[in-house]
Amino acid sequence: MTTEQKRLTECASAPPGWKKWGPYLSERQWGTVREDYSPHGDAWNYFPHDHARSRAYRWGEDGLAGFSDDTQTLCLSLALWNERDPILKERLFGLTNGEGNHGEDVKELYYYLDATPTHSYLKMLYKYPQAAFPYADLVAENRRRRAGDAPEYELLDTGVFDDDRYFDVVVEYAQAQVDDVLMRITVHNRGAAAAPLHILPQFVFRNTWSWKPGRLKPGLRARNGMLIATHEQLGVYHGHVGSTGDAAGRWLFTENETNVCRLYAAAGRGPFKDAFHEYLIEGRADAIAAQPAGTKAAAHFRFNVPAHGTVSVQVRLSRTALRRPLVDFNRIMNQRAADADEFYAGLQRDISDADVRHVQRQALAGMIWSKQYFYFDIPEWINGDSAQIPPPGQRRYGRNREWMHLNNADIISMPDKWEYPWYAAWDLAFHTVSLALIDPEFAKEQLVLLTREWYMHPNGQIPAYEWAFGDVNPPVHAWATWRVYQMDRNHRRGKGDLAFLERVFHKLMLNFTWWVNRKDAEGRN
Repeated sequence: MTTEQKRLTECASAPPGWKKWGPYLSERQWGTVREDYSPHGDAWNYFPHDHARSRAYRWGEDGLAGFSDDTQTLCLSLALWNERDPILKERLFGLTNGEGNHGEDVKELYYYLDATPTHSYLKMLYKYPQAAFPYADLVAENRRRRAGDAPEYELLDTGVFDDDRYFDVVVEYAQAQVDDVLMRITVHNRGAAAAPLHILPQFVFRNTWSWKPGRLKPGLRARNGMLIATHEQLGVYHGHVGSTGDAAGRWLFTENETNVCRLYAAAGRGPFKDAFHEYLIEGRADAIAAQPAGTKAAAHFRFNVPAHGTVSVQVRLSRTALRRPLVDFNRIMNQRAADADEFYAGLQRDISDADVRHVQRQALAGMIWSKQYFYFDIPEWINGDSAQIPPPGQRRYGRNREWMHLNNADIISMPDKWEYPWYAAWDLAFHTVSLALIDPEFAKEQLVLLTREWYMHPNGQIPAYEWAFGDVNPPVHAWATWRVYQMDRNHRRGKGDLAFLERVFHKLMLNFTWWVNRKDAEGRN
């Protein structure tokens, strides 16, 4: 067994283990049904990208190159600023369904490069222009093209990458052990001139305290150059940062709270969620917390990255307080990358073509990076929260009102975490066949999950997706179950997991009965 396979065995026998932390953070929480409290279900316009930096989310978090625990309580992510952008780059940007000439569409360049199934090692690349990010140009030109069959206007078409004036931002995560997470941010200036760049690794507590009275508020604080994160359930964690050439990073703090002054012209005292944006881009020193404490923190580094040069930032978040946390940082990171090489060498031992191996490995990395914590309680969403203004009455007669049993709070395989940051039942069924190549236990867990009573409708229907859980998806769940069983049997050297089949069989029969009664009224099979 490879080192990574041993970790998978540990996770299966004593979950969550190494999977307690992973790439579970969405790349877009704005514009989702969960965050939509409008009267008529206009999710795109109720919570647009322009609100995302200033408005606390009810049902999740998002972030660039994000990583979190398996309840998305404490989140790590990346913020960037090139001193020209009008917005601090904290999350991915894209067009809504009404803006894109072919529907919703992320307008960024980012690539998942590598990943292990226990998240012991992850690697991604984000391409960040040195010119101002063309938000308005992308929206205006794509709206203009909606009338005909013109191709989409992409980020590359805007010219912001001309003459290689951009940064390659490589983000890697590694786990030294369970509850000990390393994040390395390596930035390459691909241009022929030096360029400024602000790098802000961020630590954010998902807002769980604003919606109901009596909820305890977690806290982040600085002590002797170290970050202390304290949460009632999660416990205490310690954050450390360092950088190339020992460039000093300054801790910034704010609260993960809605900026009611900006969005609603209401009276309110900050600091608010968008404080780092206002501090850097608008030059407001009073926007951030006066004291080194809050529920959102960042280590602020500013570099003048040389032409064709490289800078890096190191982050470590650990359960225990480490005396010299960054001394063995690169050794651990390199060892986990070597573990990933060993794991895929074993998986791909029968594939002779190096290019095919590379394509498969990066494709599987994309599957692993697309895991996400998904939280959605339909009764609470329809009825509202006691500490907030009641939602409009139309909700009781609108979207997903027939799914009052549905209460999801799990790690789920997503089609992707930007355009579709919610699960889709038939997509997930296909995902499990790919995931069974590297992590059969996770594949089986996903298939079982959607047949559990807090997902599956009492009438036997499997939920489709959050835009309309009652929509009908192709009946592929049973096919995927059988296919994953066969793949897992081969993985186990001929010993099939009959307990898995037995566990899901009766629910699949209920689902089949629903199909026969609801969708085959004429008896045509």
